[in-house]
Amino acid sequence: MLRTLLLLSITSTLTACSTTRSDRFGYEPQSVDRTQLPARIAFGSCADQEQPQPILREVVSRDPELFIYLGDNVYGDTEDMNVLEGKYRTLAARPEFQELREHCTTLAIWDDHDYGANDAGSEYPGRKASREVFLDFWREPADSPRREHPGIYHAERFEEGGRTLQVLLLDTRSFRDPLVANGEVPDPPFKNQYRPNPDRSADLLGGEQWRWLEAQLREPADLRIIATSIQFGHSYNGWESWTLIPAERRRMVQLIRDTAASGVVFISGDVHWGEINRQQAPGLYPLHDVTASGINRDWDTIEPSSRRVGPAVAEHNVGWIEVDWDEDDPAVRLMTMDLTGTVRNQVDLRLSDLAVPAR
Repeated sequence: MLRTLLLLSITSTLTACSTTRSDRFGYEPQSVDRTQLPARIAFGSCADQEQPQPILREVVSRDPELFIYLGDNVYGDTEDMNVLEGKYRTLAARPEFQELREHCTTLAIWDDHDYGANDAGSEYPGRKASREVFLDFWREPADSPRREHPGIYHAERFEEGGRTLQVLLLDTRSFRDPLVANGEVPDPPFKNQYRPNPDRSADLLGGEQWRWLEAQLREPADLRIIATSIQFGHSYNGWESWTLIPAERRRMVQLIRDTAASGVVFISGDVHWGEINRQQAPGLYPLHDVTASGINRDWDTIEPSSRRVGPAVAEHNVGWIEVDWDEDDPAVRLMTMDLTGTVRNQVDLRLSDLAVPAR
């Protein structure tokens, strides 16, 4: 009898722990249909969980099939995981967030504030614990490959009718070396908070993530969306981005070239304004980076970029990609959109425009 009661107690405890782990944020997991190609893909970043997020209702009204969170999905900024969990619960309780989750598949990466500290990299002491909170909140299954390696990088593939969309979710926090500060007195041409790190061994993604990314880019795909929490395609402005670790930025361009990976489009967040940047690299098609930031945060100054295409958006904004998969040469439309649903910038491409030139 005692043994039976003990077993029942253990079973009850395990069940309670499992329920607490999986359901403590108060919303249901999603089932991702990877046999349907998303044709309307929205994305955004920088959302204060304490404030309304009306732009999400505008997103839902436009019927997206996929929404990608690009980081600063909550403003955690803590080493106390109970505090971080509480901020995620505040987001989960927001009706706008619930409506978005009910309407379409959501995928996510983190940036510094939901990672745990402003501009933090591998030196952040809570990175392992915050990773568990992140994966639990976004309802990553217990058997997900995402739980089997350090960091939160991940890939999803959607395939239908002989076409493939590959979504590559990068982790720009867990493995990044410290940034190089600009100093109290800016030294032109450097400005704002940081200057590029001249060390060619400086790390952003880490060796394991780079090897994973190379393997992913060698897989066949028609369109590849690379989600990076910090900007990739703009020119240096002194704030955190890939421009601060130029060796890693060059490595990314070279990797796309070496793998002959067609169809790459970057999406990014972080800066509290929206824009589209385009870089032309030798021996490669133009690389576009659509920055969508923020969902309900803004900034008082938009930095210039020599690679910007069209206007920037100072107001609350999201990014949008539409693909006409039914065409022989699918049309790809890149957009930034404001709170009213007005398209503020637009770049029209064909998949053939994103093909690696013949050598």
